[in-house]
Amino acid sequence: MERSCPECGRPIFGRADKKFCSEPCRNSYNNKLKAVSTNLIRNTNYALKKNYKILESICKEDKAKTVRSTLLKNGFDFNLITSLRTTKKGSTYYFVYDYGYLELDNDFFLIVKDNRGEED
Repeated sequence: MERSCPECGRPIFGRADKKFCSEPCRNSYNNKLKAVSTNLIRNTNYALKKNYKILESICKEDKAKTVRSTLLKNGFDFNLITSLRTTKKGSTYYFVYDYGYLELDNDFFLIVKDNRGEED
């Protein structure tokens, strides 16, 4: 019984357990299988990086204030964060890596930079 490559359909020669006719076909086949999950990760990382750059551009010092419309105008996605931190007073900061934001009254936000991981 002649076996055929699942990627290109050409006949397979060689070992009995060989599944593809060549390395390029094997790589192409496996890349297609992983494409959906890889794209999801790539797109999520891109959006997180964009959020990070927006917060970084606003927070020139350790703290800054801004309004929701400024964040949205720059394309900030409030659904993507890397961690949450709740203070002893019960306030919740939403972090994108080392930049966080706290929602204040009247659509204002406090943007902070967490310097705990930096060396002196």
